[in-house]
Amino acid sequence: MNISIHNTFLPHTDADAALGFYRDLLGFEVRKDVGYENMRWITVGPAGQSTSIVLHPPAVDPGITDDERETILNLIAKGVYTALTLATDDLDGFFERMEAGGADIVQEPTDQDYGVRDCAFRDPAGNLIRVNQL
Repeated sequence: MNISIHNTFLPHTDADAALGFYRDLLGFEVRKDVGYENMRWITVGPAGQSTSIVLHPPAVDPGITDDERETILNLIAKGVYTALTLATDDLDGFFERMEAGGADIVQEPTDQDYGVRDCAFRDPAGNLIRVNQL
């Protein structure tokens, strides 16, 4: 039996900004774009790979209080609610493309003490995205 990761979920606070970031800047393909009332779920992923990211509206569960919703949105904006780690075979080239595209840079490519070379930035919602050198 083989088990693989099919989808992972990442909140967005502006569907159009998220689409521009993940599709236009990162180069991911859009696999689904589904709306319901004033909400939108966008499934994206790297071409040729089966793993997808579902960009979803945060804190829409009807069981969440207004205070909890505000807390979640504040944590997302600070970049501490969730994170995603990607990998590339050309970290410096990737970083240059992201910087030229106006990404919110958190960390330039750095050789970490724990043996990883990586960089970091935030998506339009504030989610932390780290990128490792393969």
